[in-house]
Amino acid sequence: MAGASEIKEHMEIVGSDDQHVGTVDKVEGDRIKLTKRDDPDGSGQHHHYVPVSAVTSVDGNRARLSMTAQQAKQAATGGASS
Repeated sequence: MAGASEIKEHMEIVGSDDQHVGTVDKVEGDRIKLTKRDDPDGSGQHHHYVPVSAVTSVDGNRARLSMTAQQAKQAATGGASS
């Protein structure tokens, strides 16, 4: 598992299937805030979050999750947004 300190702004988040989940806006505690343009509900109006604990590795400017992109997007839309 990668630590929050390894996750940087503008880093790409991908699922375990290498599909794009979002782009890091910033890390807030134990959550990664995604940019609004990657809003998984399609509106482009909200920030959504994925847990830092779901990151399994960081390689260059890409962080990989322990779940598929589709699973991550479903979890993000069920979580908090602002």
